[in-house]
Amino acid sequence: MVDSFKHQGLRRKLVTQLKEKGIENKAVLEAIDKIPRHFFMDNAFLDFAYQDDKAFPISCGQTISQPYTVAFQTQLLDPQKNEKVLEIGTGSGYQSCVLAEIGVKLFTMERFRELHDQAKKQFERLGYKTIKSFFGDGFKGHPAFAPYDKILVTCGAPMIPQALVDQLKVGGLMVIPVGSGSEQIMTTVLKKSATETEIIELTKFKFVPMLAEKSR
Repeated sequence: MVDSFKHQGLRRKLVTQLKEKGIENKAVLEAIDKIPRHFFMDNAFLDFAYQDDKAFPISCGQTISQPYTVAFQTQLLDPQKNEKVLEIGTGSGYQSCVLAEIGVKLFTMERFRELHDQAKKQFERLGYKTIKSFFGDGFKGHPAFAPYDKILVTCGAPMIPQALVDQLKVGGLMVIPVGSGSEQIMTTVLKKSATETEIIELTKFKFVPMLAEKSR
């Protein structure tokens, strides 16, 4: 697949649209401008890859989130270079690459083996060799590398998993869509102490559900 001048121009247009919708974080916008989103999508959807309000199917009944959702979540997370970030729900790997492009130390988990394997190939293809990918249950997180500065959940969780809160460092932030219905509330969880969190509910989004256990 080729990243043509046409695709690059569509990304610049997308960045302009995201700015108009309130995305201001320079690092987020620069990452979205650089990463060829169409590489992560089926050929049937290439003409729609840079529409800011379009999510599309990928393997295993999952989706690649619309660019605005990716930008909104990443801006909320406010990732900084060299921070240790855990991502729950690798999916296509697009969000992972946005975080890696910003310069975080990324650990990403996916419960579907097929998606896990596909994403690892994409990371290698695009040169993101420092992303550490794991096949596992996102509800359990990845305690081996905890504590994390930030945690980003890219699927709709029925509740805030305590295991993920436990794996945040004190002062750390988690961004997670919470809700068991067709829509979830984008939520931030600030870990203020070992036993205290500050939870803020924001706006509604639609995500595929967060599922327990691994799918082989």
